[in-house]
Amino acid sequence: MAQIEILAPVGSEEMLRAAVFSGADAVYLGFAGFNARSGAGNFDAASLCGAVRFCHARGVRVHVAMNTTVYAGELEALAAAVRAVAASGADAVICQDMAVAGLCRRIAPQLPRHASTQMSVHTLEGALQMAELGFARVILARELSLAEIERITRGCGIETECFVHGALCMSMSGQCYMSAFLGGRSGNRGSCAGPCRLPFDANDLPEGRPGKAHHLSLKDNSVIGRLDELQAIGVASAKIEGRLRTPEYVAAAVDACLAGREGRAYDRALLQNAFSRSGFTSGYLDGRIDGTMFGTRSEADAAETRRTLPALRELYRRERPRVPVDLKLEVEAGGAKLTAADRKGNRAFAYGGGAPQPARTDPAEALRRSLAKTGGTPFAPGELDIVMEGGPWYLPGSAVNELRRQALDALLQKREALRPWPVQDAALPPLARRAAPARPALWARFESWAQAPDAALEDAQRLILPLAEADSIPAGYRAKTILELPRAMFGAMEEDAARRVEAARGMGFAGFEANNIAHLRLCRGLPLTGGIGLNVTNPLAAQAYAELGLSALLILPEVQAGEMAFIAPARAGRPVPTGALICGHMPLMLTRACPLHNVHDCAHCSRQGVLTDRKAKKFPLRCGGGVRTIYNPVPLYMADKTGALPVDYGVVYFTVESRSEAGAVWAKAASGAPFGGDFTRGLYYKGTM
Repeated sequence: MAQIEILAPVGSEEMLRAAVFSGADAVYLGFAGFNARSGAGNFDAASLCGAVRFCHARGVRVHVAMNTTVYAGELEALAAAVRAVAASGADAVICQDMAVAGLCRRIAPQLPRHASTQMSVHTLEGALQMAELGFARVILARELSLAEIERITRGCGIETECFVHGALCMSMSGQCYMSAFLGGRSGNRGSCAGPCRLPFDANDLPEGRPGKAHHLSLKDNSVIGRLDELQAIGVASAKIEGRLRTPEYVAAAVDACLAGREGRAYDRALLQNAFSRSGFTSGYLDGRIDGTMFGTRSEADAAETRRTLPALRELYRRERPRVPVDLKLEVEAGGAKLTAADRKGNRAFAYGGGAPQPARTDPAEALRRSLAKTGGTPFAPGELDIVMEGGPWYLPGSAVNELRRQALDALLQKREALRPWPVQDAALPPLARRAAPARPALWARFESWAQAPDAALEDAQRLILPLAEADSIPAGYRAKTILELPRAMFGAMEEDAARRVEAARGMGFAGFEANNIAHLRLCRGLPLTGGIGLNVTNPLAAQAYAELGLSALLILPEVQAGEMAFIAPARAGRPVPTGALICGHMPLMLTRACPLHNVHDCAHCSRQGVLTDRKAKKFPLRCGGGVRTIYNPVPLYMADKTGALPVDYGVVYFTVESRSEAGAVWAKAASGAPFGGDFTRGLYYKGTM
């Protein structure tokens, strides 16, 4: 059974030392400008090389996070970043965007790629799709149970990585747009402002009263005591979250993980004092998703952290010996030679020792004790060999210490040598700005067939309805209807979706809409378009999906209108249409944990609710398919801006509206009339950070 990797977060040079000195097997760090923690102390080309030298000299792997969505104007800089990572010899790139993955494959094809948790892979079919795309590892969604992780790990054929300690986002990673739409800071772009940690109250509050409870704030995840179980089912890597935290936090988590991997007890209280939100949760791994998962960071928590910091610093004050080194000391009348050799074929030598004196007794054991004193270095003594030519000879301890220091320093320098990945030319296609059509075609998306007004059914070029609604759709409308696959398919939902796709195959529908990478396998050979869940933001990603068979693509509503103009995919010489959401309540979060569990259980729930924020705004919540969707209270509206968005079709996205409300909204959108109430232009004009 392979030993599970302990993977530590690095957000600064000091965190790097803390992670390595405390015993991490690998670290992950961000490349500046292209990673999901823009507020961390990220690394550029030069400092990345320094970090790789430091880590590789000590046998520690380096994974580089380039896991943001990318815009067209950033592709040249992205290509340069990929070349810099390849030049550093880092061990892997973590990617979310298909543009990043594609450029890594084209520029440095031997550089391993890991699929970020931002790709929302949470099913076996999703992991199998990543394997088909050439990824070496998939970082699974945080929301999975042990049984779900085991099914994916045993069946996907590539490595899996699981979060074992640290913060839990309320939303599925990659499916959260709350920070972007509420404050212009995109989580998909590495700038999340953490709005879920602010008050959002699931209680039934009267109009105008602000929410005070924190019903979107989860406790930190901690399943370090289960590392031996994760290792037993074949998980390759145990990931600690926290590039924005402290070196002390990293050291505490790594130290606990080393114990957990071996099934030993660790100081859970010390770990909690390093950072917690009123304790930890293991709800997802246990399959116990309830109100006990929620918690906030209290002043008492912060005080315990301050009190504990000095003790935690001791965990990384001195370097842990981790690299086995064999030492051979050869002594003769003219002096001594020490050879230091690691297990990777590196060898270094030191000469000196002055003029050895004849020894009255065998000095071998004393010399071995001197050679074994490797403390304060990354080296752990292995085989210690003493060879005397014409001896025995006496060498003073100071001479042996100096030989050992010189030899180990020289060996460390050899181990620091960078081993770049081979690169090849990969010219980017020129950016071409497409013109906006005078008026895009209108598509209408509904939550249910019963919600759809007659005018929309007749006038929309395409209808989009959830896959579960297939049997409700009359035969006369199926030729223009696309069945939307669910963004999340936890538990048995993937098998249910597969059965529904197979049942709908011969029913005459126009096709299916993919909202997760898994859907490419579930709908292989069937007409397939791309929906919001794919997070398409640039021409390379759009082209990649077009080449994978998608016949139309919805551009992520975080993309500014000017950036949309460069997204014009094609397949077999024919343009692949692109679309934009032009009307509707934006789905801000997709969650497996339920905020309503803070106020009642499922038995007393109507499967819908409202969250009230600190400004008394009310965010609709709907439950279905084992997940919750939280919507923006203010609808997006662009239907009166004819030609403002350079896309082929606009989607009127109905969610929480009644049938009559949907009819009124459709009439405005179809005629291009002003909205006439509270609405937002979203991010189409101002974009995101």
